[in-house]
Amino acid sequence: MAVKIRLTRMGAKKAPFYRISVADALSPRDGRFIEHIGYYNPMTEPATIKIDKEKALAWLSDGAQPTQTVKDIFRREGVALEQTKKPAKKPRVKKKKEPKPLKPKKKKVKEPEQKAEEQAE
Repeated sequence: MAVKIRLTRMGAKKAPFYRISVADALSPRDGRFIEHIGYYNPMTEPATIKIDKEKALAWLSDGAQPTQTVKDIFRREGVALEQTKKPAKKPRVKKKKEPKPLKPKKKKVKEPEQKAEEQAE
């Protein structure tokens, strides 16, 4: 299940107010959510933003992907996105095996004694 941190629109017509919520990526914008972690009101001057940083960092460390707008809000509020990323795994480098030197094929040389025995039979 892919989890997103995104805005849920609230408020009246032409007076938007947004909740910052954690939801399944497949659920609708204003539909089912897992948890609300803050709010954003763009109508005030300056815009009012309140985020529970501990919850946001916990969800980011668990792998929740913020939308671009939420990323911008997090940057403004000082929620460190870089610290929550898990360290990248080192890429596996396959060592090239050196080809084994070809062994010359040995020809079986029959000794004269064996030839004589084979012909006698």
